[in-house]
Amino acid sequence: MPEASVLPRNSTRAVRIGRITIGAGHPVAVQSMCATRTADVEATVRQILDLERAGADVVRLAVDSARDAAALPEIRARTAANLSVDLQENYRLAAQVAPHVDKIRYNPGHLHHHEKARPVRDKVAFLAEVAGKNDCALRVGVNCGSIDPAQAERFGNDAVAGMVASALEHCALLDGMGFTRYCVSLKDSDPAKVIEANRRFAADRPDVPLHLGVTEAGLPPDGVIKTRVAFEQLLSRGIGDTIRVSLTVPNDRKGEEIAAGRQILDDIARGRFRSVPENFGKRLNIISCPSCSRVENEAFVDLAEKVRDLTTYARDHAVTIAVMGCRVNGPGETDDADLGLWCAPNHVNLKRHSELVGTFGYDEVLPRLKAELDHLIASRGPARGAA
Repeated sequence: MPEASVLPRNSTRAVRIGRITIGAGHPVAVQSMCATRTADVEATVRQILDLERAGADVVRLAVDSARDAAALPEIRARTAANLSVDLQENYRLAAQVAPHVDKIRYNPGHLHHHEKARPVRDKVAFLAEVAGKNDCALRVGVNCGSIDPAQAERFGNDAVAGMVASALEHCALLDGMGFTRYCVSLKDSDPAKVIEANRRFAADRPDVPLHLGVTEAGLPPDGVIKTRVAFEQLLSRGIGDTIRVSLTVPNDRKGEEIAAGRQILDDIARGRFRSVPENFGKRLNIISCPSCSRVENEAFVDLAEKVRDLTTYARDHAVTIAVMGCRVNGPGETDDADLGLWCAPNHVNLKRHSELVGTFGYDEVLPRLKAELDHLIASRGPARGAA
């Protein structure tokens, strides 16, 4: 297999993450994220080791509570994996997390959820200080569904511009503090937006390493196709230093994310670009988030598969259905879908765009989803290309 370093590469600076380095011509690193609850040490260590055996260069965990943070010392003691932690709304947990991991990812949009009166700059300074003292890298992780409210208001419906502006703002903040050991990610469930956002950012900041991914890519094989579309367009232009293929799969199949990422890198390095179906994006599009430790009910994965099977009859209709598994991304990232299912621990919130249709049990929501889908199809008329 050709080394990923044979790909054209932007001259990004080097950023060390534990025992590996991204940027500066180093091979493109492949990542995945544990789907276990971080506080469950046994299950989490087992999955970390499984992902390492699958070839993961970096393994990411979610920390959403002090209980999750308290599990990290034992996890660290039992694995030498390069560990990244995904901080949710509580940025101050970084102080407890940093001594035990190699990288911390924070979302600029989430910095507004705690201590709202405290300036964002002070929060970023806290994160940079903690990371510097503990030999950690940072990732500025911008997501379409949780853009900094000020940037969202500034750019209105242009989500790509809001994402790029938010990323550039945080790069300037970190640079001004003298902290340059960071990378950036700009993610969306739409491959076209991922391509556009990363190309715009790379044009302004070609020095900053980029983590690539299509968030909520969904179930395989469509999830792999969506991701491939973005990666082929970006990596072939030298954009991208580390990647993740985000798939909705059961916990014991998380290694498929690594295998898919390695295959895409190998194909691009060999000049093998896969054709994309001509009507991709003009037909039924099921968005579902990757199974991770933020998922509040593992029945979410089974529900996503049932939604796919239930809706095959609508495959020629340009309808987007989002199936989201957690409260972090669920509310915001179902707003843009025609129909959205945001899965809570014991019920599913069914939405039309941002409007809540109602809440239903996991065993009750599918018939109501079908009724909503049928109504939507009837209101739009025949599918594209139909006689």
